[in-house]
Amino acid sequence: MGAVPLPPLVVAVLLLAALIPGAAAGDPPLTALRVVTFNLLHGGPSSGWRGDAEHLEERLAMVTRELQAIDPDVVGLQEASISRRRGNVAARLAGALGLNWAHASATRRVSGLAWIDRLIVWAMDFEEGPAILSRFPIVDTEVIDLPRCRHFYDPRVLLRATVQTPRGPLDVFSTHTSHDACQARRIAEIAGARRGGLPALVMGDFNAAETAEWMTALGREHGFVDAFRAAQPDATGATVWQRPGAPAPTVTRRVDFIFVVPNGAPAPRVRESRVVLATPARRADGSTLWPSDHYGVLAELDLGAASGAR
Repeated sequence: MGAVPLPPLVVAVLLLAALIPGAAAGDPPLTALRVVTFNLLHGGPSSGWRGDAEHLEERLAMVTRELQAIDPDVVGLQEASISRRRGNVAARLAGALGLNWAHASATRRVSGLAWIDRLIVWAMDFEEGPAILSRFPIVDTEVIDLPRCRHFYDPRVLLRATVQTPRGPLDVFSTHTSHDACQARRIAEIAGARRGGLPALVMGDFNAAETAEWMTALGREHGFVDAFRAAQPDATGATVWQRPGAPAPTVTRRVDFIFVVPNGAPAPRVRESRVVLATPARRADGSTLWPSDHYGVLAELDLGAASGAR
């Protein structure tokens, strides 16, 4: 007697399950998340004309190699630039790492008039903003303008990407603020309003030390967990300002952060957090080159066993 063919609906469901990351039988459940934040150093608005962007191509190769070794699930980038000569740096990095990506242009928000901002970007051959790279599919994105309480002609944005993990949707934010308390408060309002089965991640260059009043308020009033400080209570963890061509480290302050925002979800344990992308290379002419004027930050978060997992 021949096998009974499966109904078309059952076949479709089985095919869909096979295509969803982590859904196939035998795949280990997602119990940990490895995330990195990093300011790429775009070289400034004039780098679109100069072209070198502080030796961007060499630095990007260094960053690619180290991130390949780290094998992150999610990456938050700042100063991810676009120009006709260099292309979309976030997209190029994502392609080299085999990750999905989303990018937000802060430069296209200088005046608030779209046609003027397009003209500015074209004339400078330069735009930049935060980006998010993800091993998991990016199913939704949003770009939020941050208030300009201190510098009106210095637009800053918050990029949100919702990534579809095997444990459900995860909200990830990447930003680059301008030492502005208004911007930190607005980020707290936006990230704190998200609710889901997983905590939100807020990553970025805040241009402020952890001791700034508005930075301490993120934890005290809004429940933001500083992943690096949770793992290393006494470490300095300096991430800026590294001179890209200096023969030795020059960092003095910690301004790059990975925050975990529980928002009603179980708070993950921070298994590990450390400074990364902090090793220079020797160039062909004998000079030294660092990956950026910032170091990156890595955090590995323990999500615990999924509901019903054995």
